[in-house]
Amino acid sequence: MPPADLSQLAQERPLRVLLVNAGEPDMLTWSGLVQPLRLAAKLLGPELLHVDVRSPDKFTADSQRHWHLVLLVADEAEAALKPANCRVLVERCRAAPFWGGVGAGVLWLADAGALHGVRTALPWALYPDTNALAEQALFTPNLFEFDRNRLTCCGGAASIDFALTLIEMLFGAAVQAQVKEILCVDRVRGKDERQRVALQARFGTLQPKLTEAVALMEANIEEPLSTDEIAGLAGISRRQLERLFKQYLGSLPSRYYLELRLQRARKLLLDTNYSIVQVGLMCGFSSGSHFSTAFGALFGNTPREERQRKLGQ
Repeated sequence: MPPADLSQLAQERPLRVLLVNAGEPDMLTWSGLVQPLRLAAKLLGPELLHVDVRSPDKFTADSQRHWHLVLLVADEAEAALKPANCRVLVERCRAAPFWGGVGAGVLWLADAGALHGVRTALPWALYPDTNALAEQALFTPNLFEFDRNRLTCCGGAASIDFALTLIEMLFGAAVQAQVKEILCVDRVRGKDERQRVALQARFGTLQPKLTEAVALMEANIEEPLSTDEIAGLAGISRRQLERLFKQYLGSLPSRYYLELRLQRARKLLLDTNYSIVQVGLMCGFSSGSHFSTAFGALFGNTPREERQRKLGQ
């Protein structure tokens, strides 16, 4: 499938967005998504943006209505839908040009096999609940992801960042600024930011080896350890280490480590005056071309472009 550009949706008049609420209306995952979008719709008017809300039953029953963007939303504590109902729901979502899930809705789409090969932001607490089909998705530790025509968000407070980012992409920074002011939001977190919950808080004493392995990675950014070295220092086999990372972090140790180093590099590029070469070396990249290629693959731009973005602010 060729890359899809969300900005093309802004050309629709009006842009019709459907939020399928499969959870409780007072949950943060839901309110954090719907309130910014409703405020944007109020500011823009019905001729530019229409935000609709349906329950899963009403959505699947209404086969005649057309929406440009459909999001399946549920808090992570919400019980899963019955398999038959979920299949029908997923097929209805697929009918929209752009579609995806927020919170537990991401897990339901992944479990239905609808996110194969797609970078997917799954709530960290739901990693143990994924089935074999879901494992074919490319789970990331990020707050939200836009991959081709699929959109996913981990939910919770990240729903606000997700909704505000959508508003900016579709209608511009000025509209986003107005919504931010109404909501008293000072900063919007980007899609590449991680679900920032300390591993110890996430897993407590249940997964001490995983916590230890990540701590080793964080302490060895400039001179990275091999996966075998990390496993040995943590006192487990490489296979055990890879299984822990896959189950709880949705990634291989080597990939998680690489993204950790690249996240550190990005922060150094934006927050310091170290040269690009120095930043690469400080984050374990002895080759400038390797650093640039890996950085571009994760963030979509080169280290030089990232530094220029900082200078242009």
